Amino acid sequence: MEEKQSFLKQKIDLESPNKNIVPITTSIKGDGKLSVGGCSIEELVKKYDSPLYILDEFTLRKSCEAYKKALEKYYPGESLPIYASKANSSIFMSSLISSEGFGLDAVSEGELLTALKGGVPNEKIVFHGNNKSDKEIEFAVRNNIKVIVDNDHDLERLEELSNSLNRDLEIMIRFTPGIECHTHEYIRTGSFDSKFGFGIEYLNILFANIRDTKHLKLTGIHAHIGSQIFELDPHNDLGEIMVNVILEAKKFGHNINELNVGGGLGIKYTESDDPPSIDEWVKTISNSVVKACEKNNLDFPTLMCEPGRSIVSTAGITIYKIGAFKEIPGIRTYLSVDGGMSDNPRPITYQSNYSACLVNNPLNNNSHNKYTIAGKHCESGDVLFKEIDLAECKTGDLICVFGTGAYNNSMSSNYNRIPRPAALLVCDGEAEIIQKRESPSDLLKYDVLPNRFIRQN
Repeated sequence: MEEKQSFLKQKIDLESPNKNIVPITTSIKGDGKLSVGGCSIEELVKKYDSPLYILDEFTLRKSCEAYKKALEKYYPGESLPIYASKANSSIFMSSLISSEGFGLDAVSEGELLTALKGGVPNEKIVFHGNNKSDKEIEFAVRNNIKVIVDNDHDLERLEELSNSLNRDLEIMIRFTPGIECHTHEYIRTGSFDSKFGFGIEYLNILFANIRDTKHLKLTGIHAHIGSQIFELDPHNDLGEIMVNVILEAKKFGHNINELNVGGGLGIKYTESDDPPSIDEWVKTISNSVVKACEKNNLDFPTLMCEPGRSIVSTAGITIYKIGAFKEIPGIRTYLSVDGGMSDNPRPITYQSNYSACLVNNPLNNNSHNKYTIAGKHCESGDVLFKEIDLAECKTGDLICVFGTGAYNNSMSSNYNRIPRPAALLVCDGEAEIIQKRESPSDLLKYDVLPNRFIRQN
């Protein structure tokens, strides 16, 4: 019989980790059990408990390297890859991407502070968001972090702040280029109907308004057309659209020297997924910008891109322990794990699919078993997998879910008052904590009992 977990037998792509399902260092040891980063997953769970997030440092660095090499190869001007920290924000991730020479994009004071604490240089951070607070804008400006203007409200407050400080502020603007991508409707951000950015039809009015301010200097433009994208054509179109916007801005006296194309490159979650390589994606967008600049005799702007998922997702796995079983004859067999929608909300939110295997029998030889893997939360929709093939398993066995480095930890919650998992970094046979496991008592730290209730008791 064909082995069900055939993705574990597939050749690893060292140059473009987003085309792999598993971290690069994934292996099956002599005992037939799964390891990553040279570490036995079974031993890690014995020491650190479960559920458990694990990040493979080698895969993270190879992903960063792939973007840097491709930009150097295909873009003749200056370039700056910027990590989209919403994918997985932590002091560790900020430190790692900074060590790789990346910048970082943030959408809150919390993400900005995390970036700074992780050592990302101020001048390499950009601040996004469609509803920035006054406090957040002031924090960014006072820390010399460039703000990407998303709407008129941003512009008005930045003008007031620059006037009160009596100093020039360099800004970028985000606009919606009107490009559709075949992706989940909730993660399309570049169409005409979007909560993000200025409509392209409004840009001339915007350019005039910025020209009339005293201290705001428009130096860059930004567009982002979606997430988990497998198509190259939309990004080929994007370069020309953005160069045309730069040319239009010139008519209003703006010298735009930074062009930020956002991110959105997809990854391989399941065997049916076939994303472009990082090299192909960078080549497409670089060639598009270069061609448009040469056609219009325009100096090459600094090319920025904002990969997030394609940097961190494949590097991450999540480990669960199996608890209860429930067989409904003729329908399905449920097996329940010790986590679920609080540590991975994507299946219930986006109907996202993943790949998984047993840690102690990853190749699933000669199995006819199909299981529905249910989370432990009080929601019928808390289901991580429907009808997945696994080897014969029992209570206490461990399940490894692949491709969980992005949007799992960062979107996690304490639903049902369940503590968040610990997170580990593995490399060359060593594992280190990068996020401590929460305890139930941690969840009470910010609860406050009103005085009248205290008096009554």
